[in-house]
Amino acid sequence: MAAKVKKGDRVTVLAGRNKGSEGEVLKVLPAENRCVVRGVNVVKRHTRPTQADPQGGIRTFEAPLHTSNVALIDPRDGKPTRVGFKIDEHGRKTRFAKRSGEALDV
Repeated sequence: MAAKVKKGDRVTVLAGRNKGSEGEVLKVLPAENRCVVRGVNVVKRHTRPTQADPQGGIRTFEAPLHTSNVALIDPRDGKPTRVGFKIDEHGRKTRFAKRSGEALDV
C-alpha cells in the first residue's frame, strides 16, 4: 500500500496530548504505522553511560506517533486534509489533498 505520509510532509496532530501541534515528518516507520514529527511528542529518557555515550544522563527526543493520529496540512489553505491517490498523465501514482485537489507530490 502506498504511503499517505512521507518524510518532509507538514502534518498536524489530531489526537493525544499533542493535539493541535504542527511539525515536519522526520522519519516514517511503515512496518509499525508510525512517524516521527519534529517538536511533537517529545519525551525524556534516563540513559546509563555506555562506551558510545560515556556521560549518560537524561536525553530528550521525539517519540513516534501513530499515522492515524496525524493529518497532512493542505498546501493551499493550511488546514488538515485527507490524502487521496490518482494516476497522473505519465502513469505514475501520485498523492493529492482531498480538501482542495492540490497535488502533493511535485
